[in-house]
Amino acid sequence: MPIFQVIILAIVQGLAELLPVSSSAHVVVAEKLLGLDPSSPPMTLLLVMLHTGTMFAVIVYFWSQWKRTYFSSSDAFKRFAIRAIWASILTAVIGYPIIEIIQKTAFAGATKGEIESLFGRLDLVAPALTAAGILILIAGLIEKRRMGAHEQVYGDSVTMRQAGWIGAVQGLCLPFRGFSRSGATISTGMLTGASKDRAERFSFALAVILTPAAIGKEALRLLKATHEAAASGTPIDLHSSVIASLLGMVFAFLAGMVALKWLSSWLEQGRWYLFGIYCLVASAVVFYLHYGPRHL
Repeated sequence: MPIFQVIILAIVQGLAELLPVSSSAHVVVAEKLLGLDPSSPPMTLLLVMLHTGTMFAVIVYFWSQWKRTYFSSSDAFKRFAIRAIWASILTAVIGYPIIEIIQKTAFAGATKGEIESLFGRLDLVAPALTAAGILILIAGLIEKRRMGAHEQVYGDSVTMRQAGWIGAVQGLCLPFRGFSRSGATISTGMLTGASKDRAERFSFALAVILTPAAIGKEALRLLKATHEAAASGTPIDLHSSVIASLLGMVFAFLAGMVALKWLSSWLEQGRWYLFGIYCLVASAVVFYLHYGPRHL
């Protein structure tokens, strides 16, 4: 893969993964426009490294805030841990059964690769972008009306009820590409009464918990593809892809840091709703890319 394509994907992943605009939707569109095969081993390796880069960006950016809130005392950490576990359980209980149901009904008889391809269809990504945009827009407009009421920036964690709702909505994000995880979870936190900074901190703490599992899943898929290729007599040489993937990780990290600063700034300034408008516009663009001028 040419270096310029690696850098483009890294920047798209780094920005869209952490902004509330759905990284999966943007990466799917970028892959199609660049003519890349998302199921190929080199692409799988690259995606693993890009996710790793954005995960480290989250840790570096939020570490000082997390120390002041979640790690300030043993009691504070216990409260956070209980809420994070509760939210993660709801994510798993809601998200993975939905994935299994979709695979066994709508995609019955399809292979894993075919299912992966179907989940990336633009006509399915666009409605998810629309749903995320509406949710972000509603939360942003309601929050804009509350701008006069300022809360303590470094308060306690979210409540159990708020954590439960955030975890449940995060579960809905797992099966549907285009339904932004950060956008949906932060908006849900705001709609359930959490201050925007608490919702943001907790949402990205959950992301750090969830990301290693996603990276592990991609890594296992890569190992399986490598073993199958070796068994068929056509071994895959990924050595040439390692350097490019490491470069992509660095660019994803840098883009992620920019995205987080941008997101926090717009949250503080009451501009969250603008991300919702962007998702709605992006949804229209994705619909257009799928159907094309010949169908309009």
